[in-house]
Amino acid sequence: MSSLNGQVVLVTGAARGIGAETSKLLVRKGARVVLVDRDEAPLREVADQLGDANALAFSADVTELASMEEAVEAGLDRFGRLDVVLANAGIASYGSVLAVDPEMFKRVIDVNINGVFNTVRAALPHVIEQRGYVLIVASAASFAAAAGMAPYDATKAGVEHFASALRIELGYRGVAVGSAHMSWIDTPLVQDAKQDLSAFQQMVEGLPGPLGKTTSVDACAKAFVQGIEQRKAHVYVPRWVGVLRWLKPVLTSPFGERLAAQDVPTVLPQMDEEVARLGRSTSARNVSDGADEESRAPSATTAS
Repeated sequence: MSSLNGQVVLVTGAARGIGAETSKLLVRKGARVVLVDRDEAPLREVADQLGDANALAFSADVTELASMEEAVEAGLDRFGRLDVVLANAGIASYGSVLAVDPEMFKRVIDVNINGVFNTVRAALPHVIEQRGYVLIVASAASFAAAAGMAPYDATKAGVEHFASALRIELGYRGVAVGSAHMSWIDTPLVQDAKQDLSAFQQMVEGLPGPLGKTTSVDACAKAFVQGIEQRKAHVYVPRWVGVLRWLKPVLTSPFGERLAAQDVPTVLPQMDEEVARLGRSTSARNVSDGADEESRAPSATTAS
């Protein structure tokens, strides 16, 4: 029997992609889930598939603490407890620092950092009561910067440190904290970027070896659930992403930065031109839905 049997897990960004697939697998393991997302229609579809006894859909914006507190209270009213939090909601922008819409930059910061804080803050008293677990979705981008990814890189480096600080704060209370780090995952986020930006697809396909390969959402969900079951401090998808953590001093050295900058003079202007033609600094889905599920999300020129 899984250690998740009977536990209650709050999942943000649960309407599609990694959040939805992880929620489905959690229920198959015997857990019940509180599904949170701004996009209400697909969120309710996921909840309907899982059944009223197993899932509660709650439409909320992670950037609003009061909204997340309401989601937590709704989950407690339905299931009576909260054991695990999966802070999965996140978005990305299109465009270099010079080209990105400043309002979109602010939105990425708000969703990816403030949204994580609000999710954790709202749920934490109840997770502490259960001596539970928090998994914060960061990215492979936590370990090295890339041109065109400034907003995303900043947030993912930030939430990795947030998770590390939280782990230190909560250890003596019996609560475990993990951060998840993914390379390219075949989510709507990455699919949209490939469709919107030919230069983005060209960049991904041009990466050497496993760096340019995309992992399925199903494989990512399985890794997340295993991480939750084992209360891991770090979850890597695929596993080789863990090597990047140890290579961070090299990746952020002048040598590593020179390698990362090789294609920038051609790829970055091309991407900025495509962003200008689009007339938006993010995917159309993000414009209409707000926070989407995580992955190694593409910024204007590239990718959790």
